[in-house]
Amino acid sequence: QVQLVESGGGLVQAGGSLRLSCAASGRTFSSHAVGWFRQAPGKEREFVAAITWSGNIYYSGSVKGRFTISRDDANNMVYLQMNSLKPEDTAVYYCADQRYSGSVYNTENKSWGQGTQVTVSS
Repeated sequence: QVQLVESGGGLVQAGGSLRLSCAASGRTFSSHAVGWFRQAPGKEREFVAAITWSGNIYYSGSVKGRFTISRDDANNMVYLQMNSLKPEDTAVYYCADQRYSGSVYNTENKSWGQGTQVTVSS
């Protein structure tokens, strides 16, 4: 099973940027898709972005145009560049690896990292 470790979270003012990283170990990201989810206090974990092995990219409507997902298969890394951050982006961000085909939007059949906190102040 793949082990995922996120990094890059922190405190930033509204309008600022952060770049999250996800490192994979145990096996490569040679899976169906890898993506990012987030969970705010008292809320369910929600989809943010995903990129498939074939290069298809998906974003939630709330982050489209502001966030960019990318992957570096040679180094087993996935990134989430977050620009124009808003207070409502505050959450714990989780990297998710999906080994087999299926919806990238739900939380089923995925391996998870421990998460990294992103806090956006107004």
